[in-house]
Amino acid sequence: MSEKTRRSKDKPIPFMKLSGSGNDFILIDNRERVVDPRRAGALAAKVCTHRMSVGGDGLILIERSRRADFRWRLFNADGSEAEFSGNGARCAARFAYLKRIAPRRMRFETLAGIIDAEMVAPLPGPGRKPEAVKVRFPDPSGLRLHLKVSIDDTEREAHVLDTGVPHCVYLVDDPDRIDVVGIGRPTRHHALFQPAGTNVNFIKVLDPHRIRIRTYERGVEDETLACGTGAIASALIASLVAKVESPVTLIPQSGLELTVHFASRGETFTDVYLQGDARAVYEGRMLPDAWM
Repeated sequence: MSEKTRRSKDKPIPFMKLSGSGNDFILIDNRERVVDPRRAGALAAKVCTHRMSVGGDGLILIERSRRADFRWRLFNADGSEAEFSGNGARCAARFAYLKRIAPRRMRFETLAGIIDAEMVAPLPGPGRKPEAVKVRFPDPSGLRLHLKVSIDDTEREAHVLDTGVPHCVYLVDDPDRIDVVGIGRPTRHHALFQPAGTNVNFIKVLDPHRIRIRTYERGVEDETLACGTGAIASALIASLVAKVESPVTLIPQSGLELTVHFASRGETFTDVYLQGDARAVYEGRMLPDAWM
């Protein structure tokens, strides 16, 4: 290794930590390539490790784009690159706005396509709240209803939809009593969803506009406090099998609500939006010990 390369690897990396409904991300302005794109996955696996480094559900790099205000690259905590994340998208949008990379209404490039986002006033209620972000999603695809999934000699009915990343949805009697990891992990790896695997959501419809949700996330390989793409998949599927109507408020494990807006015609969905908070928690510089 040359002296120049060694110094580059030892250089502190500026970052900001943001949380979207309990899904936390490390954001880096990488327009000047402070992170070598070839080692971004390995870096994510190190710095997302809780208690040993910064900790987070994912790492997001903001890069230059010729097609939009910016381009993002999203890496899961295991180092794999992800196509999309609803909560991550809101965090990326707020980071870009705070850093004057993009205006209040913006467009950014992802592996799932060009995403529109805007800063909006926080939802009404007591107390000071962070600025909310509303993100328009690509039209979902890959709908499959009433699949039979067998795990440990128990057959469960599942519904599948791709909202930028693949999601499986189970309707359950009580999400708070479900073994999210015990059922979610074998579902994530089930033969029905190979080779890519799937995220797994457990939902209960509370009324035509409210859903309780818990999610096992692929890439994190555990339950997360919230999942934006899972909230959208769950709301859209519930509109088909449980008579839910837009807008739908979803209550994730964090308790920080997400709102999904959509238009539908039969089993086709358009004008899909996700709205929720994007909290700028802190910023600083990662030192080499964070990724060594």
